[in-house]
Amino acid sequence: MQRLLRYARWDADAVRNDIRIYAVEHLGTDGGVLIVDETGFVKKGRASAEVQRQCTGTAGRIENSQVGVFLACATSRGRALIDRRLYLPEHSWCTDPERRQAAGIPGGITFATKPRLAWETIAAALDAGAAAPWVTGDEAYGQDPPLRAGLEARGTGYAMAVACSTRVRINQGRTPVRADTVAERLPTNAWQRQSAGPGAKGPRYYAWAWIHIGAAEHRHLLVRRNRTSGELAFYLCWSPTTATLAELVRVAGVRWSVEECFQAAKGQAGLDR
Repeated sequence: MQRLLRYARWDADAVRNDIRIYAVEHLGTDGGVLIVDETGFVKKGRASAEVQRQCTGTAGRIENSQVGVFLACATSRGRALIDRRLYLPEHSWCTDPERRQAAGIPGGITFATKPRLAWETIAAALDAGAAAPWVTGDEAYGQDPPLRAGLEARGTGYAMAVACSTRVRINQGRTPVRADTVAERLPTNAWQRQSAGPGAKGPRYYAWAWIHIGAAEHRHLLVRRNRTSGELAFYLCWSPTTATLAELVRVAGVRWSVEECFQAAKGQAGLDR
């Protein structure tokens, strides 16, 4: 594997396209969700393309590393990574042409935020025929208005994690309020026990609640509460047609399958080598 990656001459994007076609064909469309997330690759030295000291969840701290933005596709049949973009840091790489040339970074590649890279992978997958009616991702992507707007423009529903401080509009869009304040005001009977999908020890049950936000239809704030610790998580949700609470919970819960993809890719295929 390492000999192939290091010395063989091959078109990485063409292989990516083949893998995406293969994965979409074999995974099918039942329950399809596209998942955006990032992972880091700890490195030594400065020669690796786009490496710098930056925060990476892989190490849980700031390390000399590369960061890649990935897209996974998950259905009832399974899950697979189907696209990737390597994040190009703005200051340490974009303005250093000699370093870029030495690392083999084409001149046409410019700085893009991680949400922008995520959108590029999503748009490419949809253009290639990926029949996934939903997208999910963590706060780094859910907090990005252009990404959410792009999904809505494509008619693709989403359940994207956001921070507790995110302001939403309730009362038919008339009243702005923080997401955690909304959760505090919910009555006891607003919470429902739902599974976010299977885990290592069986179904992952949480208490869930949702509330309509904004003036348009099919827009909700979804709140997840840990039934033991009381910890809350928040999701902005939109769908082109009516969606049930159970469906939004399913989409939000699928996000964790991308971590399994990363684990398998690093452990079995040398993704972090």
